[in-house]
Amino acid sequence: MLYSLTQLTLIIANKYYEFARMSKPRRVVMVAFPPAQMLDITGPLDALAAANSALAELGKSPAYEVFLAAPGGGAVATTSGISINATVDLFQPGLEADIVIIAGGPGARAMINHPGHVEAMRNLCQRSGRVASICTGAFALASTGVLNHSRATTHWAHFEEFEEAFPAIDLERDALYLSDGKYHTSAGVSAGIDYTLALIQHDLGKQLALSAARALVVFLKRPGGQSQFSAHLAAEVRAEDPDRFGDLSRWMEANLADDISVTMMADKMAMSPRNFARRFKQAMNVTPATHLQMLRVDAARRLLSESSLSAARIAKRCGFASTSAMRADFLTHVHVTPEEFRSRFQSAGRKFLEMIQVPAMVDEAGEQASP
Repeated sequence: MLYSLTQLTLIIANKYYEFARMSKPRRVVMVAFPPAQMLDITGPLDALAAANSALAELGKSPAYEVFLAAPGGGAVATTSGISINATVDLFQPGLEADIVIIAGGPGARAMINHPGHVEAMRNLCQRSGRVASICTGAFALASTGVLNHSRATTHWAHFEEFEEAFPAIDLERDALYLSDGKYHTSAGVSAGIDYTLALIQHDLGKQLALSAARALVVFLKRPGGQSQFSAHLAAEVRAEDPDRFGDLSRWMEANLADDISVTMMADKMAMSPRNFARRFKQAMNVTPATHLQMLRVDAARRLLSESSLSAARIAKRCGFASTSAMRADFLTHVHVTPEEFRSRFQSAGRKFLEMIQVPAMVDEAGEQASP
């Protein structure tokens, strides 16, 4: 195909513009409302710093330039009892960023009652590229109205509070992070690191994200659709006395493929089956059989989202009597079939990367970076 001189000039100019724009570090503004959750701030920022360090080892320029912003700037109180310094005032006229990350904490939930804070946050969102919330930072983001009629998630302990405050938002309870256009939300606290690693993978490629994950000594990614906590942890949250049957629960989790009966559980605890079932229900607020069922469903969810094993092999590995039994238990506890769960969540990471509305990083040669 032949191009005219004018067309060639426009193509070259556009390529030069893209290179000049993307070769500069992305401006990242972390927003904190005191008191803020410390790990919501330091977790994502340390992940970005690890990515910059990995680039430096390759002789490349940093990809991210980070700033901390807060209303009025200055010292920001955190839930850890330590204050950190915000060098940027949230009320600064014309404040904008390539990436905005909103930390959670009591301050983020309280700011929704301060119209001036909400307006400043709304203006920053409108002027910026990608905007993400960590944990209960979703309250601050939602208060601007930009999440209305979109999907979002937040810390599990604040689901009901969030739904009551923002009924126009479709709350996803079973996700670590979500993307809806340029607006992203992540779940409780450490999920902010998972989100940021996914962000780095999109911008700089999988290998560089892996280097950042290794530096932080964390997994590269938990799938975006993975639950915020395991069935074992959920049982502890629900239980009146989780320590009493903690060892038994862990034994069950390690032997899911076996045919575990209530009698076997009772024998492990040196109790009669009837006495065991009664005391287990008192302590755990669920029957032994239901608890085992939930552990098996949780294990199957992980395999469905992280492996290519067939449903039959997963059912056998997790101790279900058949794929039909697994399907029935999924409908009871997850409210979707295993096939629907896999279709929805195995691709969560890919969909997340596809939905981030910015081009990938380019290197000095103008090619997509692949360190």
